[in-house]
Amino acid sequence: MIGMRALDIKLLRDFGRLWAQALAIALVIAGGVATLILAVGSYRSLDETRTAYYERYRFADVFASVSRAPKTLADRIAEIPGVASVDTRIAKLVLLDIPDYLEPATGEVISLPEIGEASLNLLYMRVGRMPEPGRAEEVVVNEGFAQSHGFQPGARFSALLNGRKRELTIVGIALSPEFIYAVGPGDIMPDDRRFGLIWMSEKALASAYDLNDAFSSVSLKLLRGASESEVMMRLDAMLERYGGRAAYGRKDQPSHAWLNHELDMLNNMSRTLPPIFLLVSAFLVNLTLSRLVALEREQIGLMKALGYRNASIVAHYLKFVVVIVAIGIVIGSAAGTWLGMRITNLFGDFFHFPFLVFTRSQDLYVIAAALSLVAAIIGGVRALRDVVRLPPAVAMQAPAPARYRRLLPASFTLDYFISQPTTMMLRNITRHPFRSLFTTLGIALATAILIVSLFTGDAMEQLIDVTYFLADRQDATVSFVEKRPRDAVLQIARFPGVLAAEPYREVPVRIRSGNVERRIMISGRPRDADLNRIIDVHLRPVVLPEAGLAISSMLAKILGVRVGDSVEVDLLEGTRRTAVVPVAALVEDYFGIRGMMDSETLARLMREAPSLNSINVSLDQNSGEAFYAAIKGMPIVSGLALQRVSLANFRKLVALLITTMASIYTALAAVIAFGVVYNSARISLSERARELASLRVLGFTRGEVLRILLLELTLLTLIAQPPGWVIGYGLAWIMQKNLAGELMRVRLIVEQSTYVLASAIVIAAAVLSALVVRRRLNELDLVTVLKTRD
Repeated sequence: MIGMRALDIKLLRDFGRLWAQALAIALVIAGGVATLILAVGSYRSLDETRTAYYERYRFADVFASVSRAPKTLADRIAEIPGVASVDTRIAKLVLLDIPDYLEPATGEVISLPEIGEASLNLLYMRVGRMPEPGRAEEVVVNEGFAQSHGFQPGARFSALLNGRKRELTIVGIALSPEFIYAVGPGDIMPDDRRFGLIWMSEKALASAYDLNDAFSSVSLKLLRGASESEVMMRLDAMLERYGGRAAYGRKDQPSHAWLNHELDMLNNMSRTLPPIFLLVSAFLVNLTLSRLVALEREQIGLMKALGYRNASIVAHYLKFVVVIVAIGIVIGSAAGTWLGMRITNLFGDFFHFPFLVFTRSQDLYVIAAALSLVAAIIGGVRALRDVVRLPPAVAMQAPAPARYRRLLPASFTLDYFISQPTTMMLRNITRHPFRSLFTTLGIALATAILIVSLFTGDAMEQLIDVTYFLADRQDATVSFVEKRPRDAVLQIARFPGVLAAEPYREVPVRIRSGNVERRIMISGRPRDADLNRIIDVHLRPVVLPEAGLAISSMLAKILGVRVGDSVEVDLLEGTRRTAVVPVAALVEDYFGIRGMMDSETLARLMREAPSLNSINVSLDQNSGEAFYAAIKGMPIVSGLALQRVSLANFRKLVALLITTMASIYTALAAVIAFGVVYNSARISLSERARELASLRVLGFTRGEVLRILLLELTLLTLIAQPPGWVIGYGLAWIMQKNLAGELMRVRLIVEQSTYVLASAIVIAAAVLSALVVRRRLNELDLVTVLKTRD
């Protein structure tokens, strides 16, 4: 017991002497723990929130739309095997006229039952109430739309319902699980100012669109274990005679698909970066602790001479390791939990979740703690293994000098070319090659994790550049309620401020190769389209082939096809049939998976006259007000997408989420980088304290002695940068592959500025470490150092 108390006192003294290095190691461990907890914890919380939201508010499993179907059909649909409940309603796109708002806005008007509540897709009321029966002007709007315009219950705006302008009064503000990610026609990003969801009386909406005792949209909830494909096939057969479009499941429902994609990206980041951080921190902890324990060689020999057993000595140093790891785990767990809650709240605000379910899974903390502890203990045990085996008399002595060989002829000396301190530094590096190698590798890994953390910012900027400036160069996209004859482009071209106009036709299809199938849109456009250009996989503009189908490279990868192969296409509009179409080209796009065809070729495939359902236009920005007024006067227009607004929303929303995560990872990577460099500098000082003190006694100045020590750190830091760049690029490649999804993906782009910034952070950490080491070196007691080993 007395012996153990003495060792515990030594442990406290060791911490007092090495507190700065112990804290630096703990921060490295904390960085790895925090990344795992924040990424996995925030993903789990958001996933649990989504699940709870869907269940409590009865989010449907299958969706379909029709031109007009009788309400009595709902009973037959409910008899389809596997269907648990059915909800029919009316849903229409309308133009909105909002007071004091110049640009045209679009709304999706959805009917509410006159009595009771809907069977599926229930509303979560934030403020106000539901419309009262018989009050046709009362509506409920979604929260994002209301907030962006400052609407409160009692506010009024107008909507163009089937060509007739109606004044509407807001009585409630709500959220819906069906529209977590609400995107208007022609847009790829949510825009709460220009797209709103409006729920109103079914009787009023049916009267406006002549849909009494009829519906235009149906949602189904399935029984557990039911075959979704079988239910959709039977539903399509029932709705076909009523102008029904093909049913689709939850995975193809736009809001759920985008929400699922965002959470998948967060999950992929949690599976990519945290393991990298933990592996790097584990390596650094092993490296640092191994060298720290090796410095205690003489003290270990003394303890053995005094009668301490090997097990007691090992337990003593493992306590040192465990305490450091415990400090790192506590700091990392606290930081990871706090950051995880911040990220969860950020995503929750973005998606307008009505509530958040925070999960603090104990297994996550246990895994992070166990990985860190095992890595640190392995590092300590490995260093102790050889020292503990030595007899006391041998261990108490300094290690035998290594045997060196002369690399250069005796007549050749470096003194003619470099200074003596530099020569001493180079000799120290070459005489300890493995130590120098591992120090360099540690610094290189610190640079690498900074690069992979900064990579997402480069990827987002490149995505923006290609999508918004290289491919989609239109200023606006005008969408129509129904397809229009091709000459509609001439009418839009005559609008004020229109410099150029190009027709655009989209057709929903199922595309299939073997057993792999996806639901996509095929867009038809002129072969010489200049506003909405086709970009190949090398980012070069290309002309659509006269025959065949051009598809996204991502879609080609999913289907497993190449140029020249054929795919089956089920047309889900017009004369429904299945056609076999050759793949004529692969194109690059970063949003969604789709097909493209020459508009004339698509018309022949559809067996219809050339038509369009949207028009891309280039605008004179000085004539915007007149153009917007003309659009508001066209009842057949369902929406107007503005490219500059879409870009601003992308930067504000999606890019913000990704870059926020990247910024957090970069900050944690910077902490790890400082921990690496600082520990390397402090350990080098501890290992060479006697040598440096001897140089001071021999007449070397403090500056010369400091130069010998810091030159080594400087050289190793600089040497570590190129391998760090290579490793960082490799880690970015892994991350890019894991982030690739069907709705959005990025290219592997690491800008030169990223390499510069990552290296600058590591070099800054080296400079800061040098300042600390300089102060430590200036405080050395020469007599004490020469008598004992620090």
